[in-house]
Amino acid sequence: MTQVENRPRTGTSGRVVGRPIDRVDGVAKTTGAARYSAEYPYADIAHAALVHANVTRARITAVDTAAASAVRGVLAVITHLNAPPMKPARPVNMLNLSTLASGSSVNYLNTDEVHWNGQPVAVVVAETLDAAQEAAALVAISYEELPATVDFGAQERHATPQKSTAISSGGATKGDAEAALAAAPVSVDLRFTTPGHHHNALEPHATTAAWNGDRLVVHEGAQNVAWVRDQLAWKFDVPPAGIRVIAPYVGGAFGGKTMIWPGTILTVLAARVTGRPVRMMLTREGVYRAVGGRTPSTQRVALGTDADGRMTALIHTSVTQIGRVGGGPEQVTSQSRHLYDAENILVQQNQVTLDALSNTAMRAPGESIGTFALEAAVDELAYELGIDPIELRMRNEPARNPIDGKRFAHRALREAYARGAELFGWSDRTPQPGSMRDGRWLVGMGVASAYHPSWQLPANVTVRLAADGTVLVRCGFHEMGMGGATAQAQIAADALGVPFESVRVEYGDTTLPTGPGAGGSGQTASVAASLVAACEKVKRTVLALATGSTDSPLRGQRLADLRARDGGLYRTDDTRGESYAAVLGRAGRVSVDAAVGSDTRLGGIVGQVRFLSKFLLDNRRWVKAASGAQFCEVRVDPDTGEVRVSRWLGVFDVGTVINAKTASSQLRGGIVMGLGMALGEETLVDPRTGRIMNANLSDYHVPVHADVPPIEVHYLDEPDPTMPLGLIGVGEVGITGVAAAVANAVHHATGRRVRDLPITLDKLL
Repeated sequence: MTQVENRPRTGTSGRVVGRPIDRVDGVAKTTGAARYSAEYPYADIAHAALVHANVTRARITAVDTAAASAVRGVLAVITHLNAPPMKPARPVNMLNLSTLASGSSVNYLNTDEVHWNGQPVAVVVAETLDAAQEAAALVAISYEELPATVDFGAQERHATPQKSTAISSGGATKGDAEAALAAAPVSVDLRFTTPGHHHNALEPHATTAAWNGDRLVVHEGAQNVAWVRDQLAWKFDVPPAGIRVIAPYVGGAFGGKTMIWPGTILTVLAARVTGRPVRMMLTREGVYRAVGGRTPSTQRVALGTDADGRMTALIHTSVTQIGRVGGGPEQVTSQSRHLYDAENILVQQNQVTLDALSNTAMRAPGESIGTFALEAAVDELAYELGIDPIELRMRNEPARNPIDGKRFAHRALREAYARGAELFGWSDRTPQPGSMRDGRWLVGMGVASAYHPSWQLPANVTVRLAADGTVLVRCGFHEMGMGGATAQAQIAADALGVPFESVRVEYGDTTLPTGPGAGGSGQTASVAASLVAACEKVKRTVLALATGSTDSPLRGQRLADLRARDGGLYRTDDTRGESYAAVLGRAGRVSVDAAVGSDTRLGGIVGQVRFLSKFLLDNRRWVKAASGAQFCEVRVDPDTGEVRVSRWLGVFDVGTVINAKTASSQLRGGIVMGLGMALGEETLVDPRTGRIMNANLSDYHVPVHADVPPIEVHYLDEPDPTMPLGLIGVGEVGITGVAAAVANAVHHATGRRVRDLPITLDKLL
């Protein structure tokens, strides 16, 4: 079913964009009416469970399914010995962005090879979930183990430079940064490390699949339903038009539901083998074993200045990992190309290849860990110089992009720091480490810059204006908790001058016009661009209908001289005009429709080429990004090393804010996720076997309520003139700079520098 949201009452006039309107899906989610991908009822549904390899690299030599098959209710045990053939993963093609969705090159269950510890090597299908899980534990597989490379730390010295592509740069230089560093009167040259991280969305990955001949319906918590459709069409050799992917609600994703992981493919395979609808819900451990996470990193940040703190050298290099069977580059040095006006700059990203599950995007992928290293290094440099950390940043704030001189489309970092310093009470901070106390607690304050680039992706939208004044917006975008349907309804309401509650939004379904994926903080802007254009088409059609009548007060008027308000078009120089109902009624029309988009089919060459051309052109002309200032206060127990974040303030430059409530919620959520990165989250991998040792929420520590302080969020609400409606994106910038602000505050409290995340008790004792 296509998702259609009900809307709360908000009044019938006035500007809607910017208001803190309640989310339209709030009632459905809080009452349990919202259906997620594992909650769709199908008659005769079966349940599936994965069998994971417990070795790292191997060939399967024997499979014993007798005990599993004997479990009551088991319908099938599918292994590489009996699985139907599937096509291998599609080669990446930059003219067809859906090819980026392959989580791995492994052709699951069509090979006897094991490529990582945890790879699915069998799937059990049964009448009940309990039976499937019981039988999965009884599948016995023998292996011939092969040499494997799994230790990231040991392989760091073998890293090779990352290659640049049309959408990802591996490195850049300006001047001779190494020579400038050696000659600098004041400098720091530091090494930082960050561990791997894993997504722990409230909704684990789940798929419900049902075949009807060569037609397929899939319910999937996905960040890009069109990519899922196209990948499944390729794998199972059926037309994309015969596949419907439905994802009205996604219970969190943070990048982990962007790619197509084995659970999805094997659920569809199981449904084809058994001829029954099949549901698979990954266990929490299964998510760690079969879904990629954030790569670990090592980073070098070296900064040199003159005696006044003007940067003469900035060097930022990184090493990250990819899997031998998949994964992508991490833009760790992204922010270091743009934040500081250094005379000489060197940024370079490097990679090692391991026998590991493919890494994948995780909230603010490279910038979240890259800002930790850069902003902690800037803080250290400030202490070396004896300059306030905010003042040092402001002395090196660039007027143009430091590396290539491009203009900033929008930048208000100075304003963010000025407002933040005043609101946070930065002037109350004494600069000496260990100089502030609250009883027995050591108190520290830290700051860091937030940064994330802004994106705009292809989006196809249709708008229908009915004679009764209601509006239907249709676009296959995604709702993962950010309030996307609410924001687009607000935009449409303002564009057409109708009440917010008159707008319905359909989304989350491949039967709708193809929308952008939910990623890169770009969905809202991408859909908004097409939505506003479609609304303009609607108004032009209405005006054309009106001017065809001698009785219309709009006759002879230009759209530029009219304003959409009060459910119609009205002249800006007086009160004359007409309601949409009057115009359409006189013309005998029940509705007016408009469509905007380069192609209704994701993967269409026209749409992809247009997107890439615009992306590259914008990159040549502008640097576009959200930014902000993160302010943190911590308390540290000097005897136990316990760290408590006691206060947080973030001030952000995110362009136009569409919904004050949901934007603040997104920024707070990013900050909370950053606190986890700073103080607890760490995927522990056995360097001998490559097995994840803490694949559960008992040992992988995410923030809980007691870990989260009061978080005050402010934004400047100044539009970016180069972006649709001036909006930039808020989903990811909130996590950037958080870990550095915590580390800097911990240093201020204790005098100890922690350069290896997470900041745990042992590192402070």
